[in-house]
Amino acid sequence: MLTSRVKYPYSVAHKSVVLIVEDEFLIRLNAAEMVRELGYEVIEAADADHAIELLENTADIAIVFTDIQMPGSMDGLGLLATVRDRWPPIALLVTSGQVEPAVDDLPAGARFLAKPYVQRQLGQHLHALTG
Repeated sequence: MLTSRVKYPYSVAHKSVVLIVEDEFLIRLNAAEMVRELGYEVIEAADADHAIELLENTADIAIVFTDIQMPGSMDGLGLLATVRDRWPPIALLVTSGQVEPAVDDLPAGARFLAKPYVQRQLGQHLHALTG
């Protein structure tokens, strides 16, 4: 579902790289477009395994934005735990339209954004995570 977009009032001082992890192609495409329009660079992965591979080979990822429910060896919460353990400086944003994780289920500093979200909400979270 593509929605109309407005330019977000925050400016990104440097182009932070956001890794979007979403198994639903159209949702990932829409999220990537929103994030790019907010001034960030985007890398995409369809599952946690691909995301880990990208994290191992890409040094400048600042934020991981992942769905919770995904096929593969781990879900989004498992991915967040792995990222927090292996790459502690990376900021974490998780989304779902089906479940809302308890605060205790999220790694320290992670944020939750419920689906469906709009660009303004996403921008607020990304800005808060990048300062």
